[in-house]
Amino acid sequence: MLKQFKNFARALRVPSTEEREMAYLNGSIDRIDLEYRQRQIDRGLFRKF
Repeated sequence: MLKQFKNFARALRVPSTEEREMAYLNGSIDRIDLEYRQRQIDRGLFRKF
């Protein structure tokens, strides 16, 4: 029962900014795409000031 509740709570949790950024970087196809995505993150793609 407790394990089911933990799984349910984990499914409803919103990913942090760092987790979203890492998932975005992990989706890159090659080195050029990775560098492009890094520049987007540096420019504040996921950060709301």
